[in-house]
Amino acid sequence: MSTSARRRSTVHDVARVAGVSRGTVSRVINGGYVSDSARTAIEDAIREVGYVPNTAAQNLVRQRTQAIAFIVHEPHALFLEDPNIGAIMLGTNETLSAADYQMVCLVVDSVRDTERVARYLNGGFVDGAVIVSARAQDPITKAVMRLDLPVTYVGHPPDVDAAWVGVDNRGAAQAVTSRLLATGRKRVGMIAAALDRDSGTDRLAGFTDALGDAFDPDLVEEVPLYSYADGAAAMTRLLERAPDIDGVFAASDAVAAGAMWALREAGRRVPDDVGVVGFDNSSWATRTTPLLSTVDQPAEGLGAAAAASVLAQLRDDQRPREGIMLPTPVVWRDSA
Repeated sequence: MSTSARRRSTVHDVARVAGVSRGTVSRVINGGYVSDSARTAIEDAIREVGYVPNTAAQNLVRQRTQAIAFIVHEPHALFLEDPNIGAIMLGTNETLSAADYQMVCLVVDSVRDTERVARYLNGGFVDGAVIVSARAQDPITKAVMRLDLPVTYVGHPPDVDAAWVGVDNRGAAQAVTSRLLATGRKRVGMIAAALDRDSGTDRLAGFTDALGDAFDPDLVEEVPLYSYADGAAAMTRLLERAPDIDGVFAASDAVAAGAMWALREAGRRVPDDVGVVGFDNSSWATRTTPLLSTVDQPAEGLGAAAAASVLAQLRDDQRPREGIMLPTPVVWRDSA
């Protein structure tokens, strides 16, 4: 193939074939106004010469990268295990892809990760960020705020004054616990996970609301993560401390699945001896035996809404502070 045949087509080529100026071609490429006839001629010329816009050069002029960070503050193992994170990521990516943005996934699992991600953000490699599982006083949050980066949180950390999308964790936890109590359970406990973030504390608050005067703090077992292993270990400790327990609200489906394994190992039948409910309606809920009663958290919808919020900030150059709440109906199955 000749050198001329391999040469990348340019704006000059498009202008020559279309019979218009280079400025007119540039206006079409960058979304500006031209007459219908000129636009048609330019679009035909682009197809004829095989012109592909130099996105990198355009973004340099616009000071945009066309990339959005998806930041998850979780251990690497949990990032792979938790279907909720995967669903949020898919919803985020679908919305960004439709807008011709690239998603850059960043996992924060240590002080070193925090420093590395903060340096990356400071380098101007992304135009904005979606942040999942942020904690109170999160150093990544501090870095984002210092950079005045367009950001939307999945969840609502109490010390964050920025856009967020989430669910009514407290109200949903109260609803599913009340449904569990309505089955006649008398000694109901909770495996309370992730109390260093808003979702965990709100779910514990909702459980407490549902129990009212019957709330017994000795029937609450705290664990650090929304994980299967934490659920199994916590259920074992609860059974040792309160062998007469007959109902459990687990703070996530993964935690509930671990709790059900521990109950089975201890010779307890679900739901005959102990009723179990979870939170998320993730794939964990349909992999348990029996199937898990839970709260439906629209994870993909949360990701999509968070991405749309960041894109809106980039268009409008504004930093909204309001939140978006998505519905969380109870999904009742056979575990309680």
